Formats: sequence, structure tokens, C-alpha cells
Amino acid sequence: MPGFEIFGAEERKQVSDVLESGVLMRYGFDGMRNGHWKAKEFEKAFAERMQSQYCQLVSSGTSALTTALAAAGIGAGDEVIMPTFTFVASFESIMMLGAVPVLVDIDDTLTLDPKAVEAAITPNTRCVMPVHMCGSMANLKALKALCNNHKLILLEDACQALGGTYEGKPLGSIGDLGCFSFDFVKTITCGEGGGIITNNEQYAVKLDQFQDHGHDHVGNDRGAESHPYLGYNFRISELHAAVGLAQLDKLDGILKTQKRNYSIIREALSTIEGVTFRRVPEGGEENYSFLNFFLPTEDLAKKVHKALGEAGVDACFYWYTNNWHYIKGWNHLKELKSMGRLPSEIRARMQDLKTADFSKSDAWMSRTISSLIKIGWSEVEVQERATIMKETIEKVLSS
Repeated sequence: MPGFEIFGAEERKQVSDVLESGVLMRYGFDGMRNGHWKAKEFEKAFAERMQSQYCQLVSSGTSALTTALAAAGIGAGDEVIMPTFTFVASFESIMMLGAVPVLVDIDDTLTLDPKAVEAAITPNTRCVMPVHMCGSMANLKALKALCNNHKLILLEDACQALGGTYEGKPLGSIGDLGCFSFDFVKTITCGEGGGIITNNEQYAVKLDQFQDHGHDHVGNDRGAESHPYLGYNFRISELHAAVGLAQLDKLDGILKTQKRNYSIIREALSTIEGVTFRRVPEGGEENYSFLNFFLPTEDLAKKVHKALGEAGVDACFYWYTNNWHYIKGWNHLKELKSMGRLPSEIRARMQDLKTADFSKSDAWMSRTISSLIKIGWSEVEVQERATIMKETIEKVLSS
């Protein structure tokens, strides 16, 4: 996810506009701005790019998830279904509001298994949060049908999948709300930042209020604005928005190069007997930020991952033993280790993750290797990487 690979004159120009005005905050100081409103410009451009009516920028992908949940009315005791393979921000954002994360299995898409989701629905379930990990999507048709049948909110975490599509629509735009991260290692970056899209005007108003201490943003006098709801400070700065605005113009080029590099490596690995690839749901096109493939067994996956590293193939991930992205490494969640006392609803109703059976997820994750796709590679370098990966994997499988 290569936004940081392509900083240039465009980003410097946008940032210089902000620095020359001296107004780094996205609100107020109208007379000093010299007409520069980078956050507003980014929000308008991103909403258009994502075929959505509204966009709200915030300070991170994590705050995007929390703000989206809050705008949808998720609070203490409400259950939010999420996958076992994601980043820790997924359950952090849920628990911050006093809501209860309910973890369920993934399938060969490496995202939420709709059957597992359906089995986990209770009278307390309010939201289903698919996480489009490593550039590809969940079965959104099945999940949307479940949400419609049970009157649940569908919140897409598309933080790792900007630019992917499902049935011709951008990922993030299919659910009631969609969230994105613009941190340093995402498809486009603000350095730090996040965004939420929606077509629901009521949600859009509440997103705007929640991320800025509850300000209603009515009128031209910030100090006189009302605060109809409690909120938090999840604002993005003009500096960060300026970087993102320049990066957004580069998105199509990023996706094109990612697809080229991905395709070269996948073509090479597809000739290896025993290597298979994650399933992309029918009608979906991933953003090509990762090539995700399966080995026949856990033992072989571990050996291949080690061998690739020794062969100098960087940016290959074995998520099964990763501390941040898979349930096996989340001991702090399993033991509910918190700096302060957790809400009673979480303490009373959190599933016992120490004994929960996630063997179906283990069966996929233990055999998965993900290769990051960079856009800074020349075509020759990609070909060389593909050859080394192919030879290394074949050597392990034949030994």
C-alpha cells in the first residue's frame, strides 16, 4: 500500500498553501486562509471518487470506525460482529463506545464468513463490520442480505482496500457507512488520517458533529455554535488533508501499477503445484495491494515464509503468528487488559476468547502468506522478484 512511495511536488505544493496561510486547523480563521480549505476540498473530491454523497475526514482509520459507529447510534451493550483477521483497531473502536465486539470466523476470502455471521446474530446485534483485509472484499451481497433481513447496520472497514470494487461500486460505498485509513502505509496517505463515506444525510450530520466535540457547525462564529451531542476531538488537520488531496489525484495511477505488479507475480506463482489463491467474491475486483496465497499445510507455509525471507524477498507476511492482525496474538483482548475499568456490558457479555473455537479461521490463516505489492518496483524488478519467489517456493515444496 504505497502512498508513501510517491511523495513529490504535488504534495509539497498543497502543504505550502497551508503553511503560507498559517492556518493549520480545518475550522475557523476564515480571513487568514487565502481561500484554502484543504479538508473541505478533500472531502468533496473523495466523496465524488467513491460515488457517495458525503465524506467526513477524521484523524485516523481507527477514529473513522469509532465515529461511524457513534453516528449510527451504536453504544453500550450493542453487539458488533467482526472478523478474527483484521487489525486491532476494529475491536478498539467498538469497545471505546462501550459496545461489545463479537468475533467470528473467516472463510477463503480471508474476510467474514456469512454463515458464521448469521450464527452469531442475537437480539443485541446492531452492526456487522466486514473488514476488507489485504485489498479484497467480503461477500457483500450475502452480508447485505443478512443485514437487511435482521435490520442491522452494515459498516465496511475498507481501510486496506481503497480502490477495490464490488459489482461495479467502490468498496466502502456498498454498506450504510464505509471507513478508510490514510496512514503512512495505506494506498494513499495523509501521514495520519481517515475518512468515512455514506449516503445517509442523518449519519453525515452526526459524523460531522461527533468528530469535533459535538459542534453543529451552524453559522460563521465557531464560539457561538451549539453542541447537540457529546463528541470527541477526531478532527483532521489542514496539513494532513493537504497531503491527502494531492495523493488522491494519484490514485488511478497507483492502482494501475499495483495491478501490473500483482499480475506478474501471480502469474509466476500460479504455475506452482500446491499453491492456491484467496477467493475474490464474484463481481469483486481487489485493489491489488497484496497477493495472498495458500500453501498446502501450516508447516509448509512457515517453511516457505522463512525461506522467502532468507532469499531476500521482503514484505511477505505470515499473519497467523502476527501480534497485531490475528486473534491468536490478541492476548490483551482475551484477558480484557485495560488501563481503566471496562464498561459493565463488555465485562458481562464479552465472549470467552480463550476457549472460543476459531479452528475454521486457523485452517485458512495458518496456510496464508501475503506479499505486499509496491509501486516503486520497475517491471524488471518485479519479474526478478517473481522468479525468486517461484524458485524458492518450489524448492521448499519439493524437499
